[in-house]
Amino acid sequence: MHGFGFDITFMNTWRDDQLQALLDTRSDAEFFQRMAQAARELGFDYCAYGMRLPLPVAAPQLLMLNNYSTDWQQRYAQEDYLSVDPTVAHGTRSVLPLVWSEPVFAEARPFWEDARGHGLRVGWSQPCHDGRGVAGLLTLARSHEPLSEAELRHNAYRMVWLGQAAHEVLSARLMERTAPQAAIRLTRREAEILRWTADGATSAQVSERLHITERTVNFHINNVLLKLEAPNKTAGVVKALRLGLI
Repeated sequence: MHGFGFDITFMNTWRDDQLQALLDTRSDAEFFQRMAQAARELGFDYCAYGMRLPLPVAAPQLLMLNNYSTDWQQRYAQEDYLSVDPTVAHGTRSVLPLVWSEPVFAEARPFWEDARGHGLRVGWSQPCHDGRGVAGLLTLARSHEPLSEAELRHNAYRMVWLGQAAHEVLSARLMERTAPQAAIRLTRREAEILRWTADGATSAQVSERLHITERTVNFHINNVLLKLEAPNKTAGVVKALRLGLI
């Protein structure tokens, strides 16, 4: 493994090269190939990127890209390990990176032993969240060489940056394909009215608070519902919140 001195010039060059390579990809498969290559350059055999889109609310769309063995992918799905994976749970409540350790998996021993049996013994996970309501998780893993403090000092910035860059590029593409409403922009008045509505105010109460007619309030609400393709105020508020519009 190479030396662990931090070279800011090298870091900037590496970062620019990685970003351009990700932007130049034309498909999800090509995108992931670039990610897997970056993972190998950082000393990891395996790379995974999971992403949860904000809509539909009842069953958010999931995208999972990885180069794990076929056996492990099948096992993970068969046992519904997504529901017990501690790294996934961590990603829903934090943006801090997570180094795999025995305590992390203490409450999921069968999952941890199964993962280790498939060669996933050393790992690092980076959650990502954005203003579009998209949540992502980059995982880098290998079967050997525990992560040392020196390696983390040398590569942590690259690993965190790679997760954030990958998330920004992929989430923008996915939202454009699957949730075009995310590109919608509400006017200042529409957003203001929807925020009061989200707090439970009726049209009459919003009218009184904003010193406009109730008819005007309803006019703006109807415009928002049309923009978001929402059937009612409740659905409109939920969609706007999930998409980070209010």
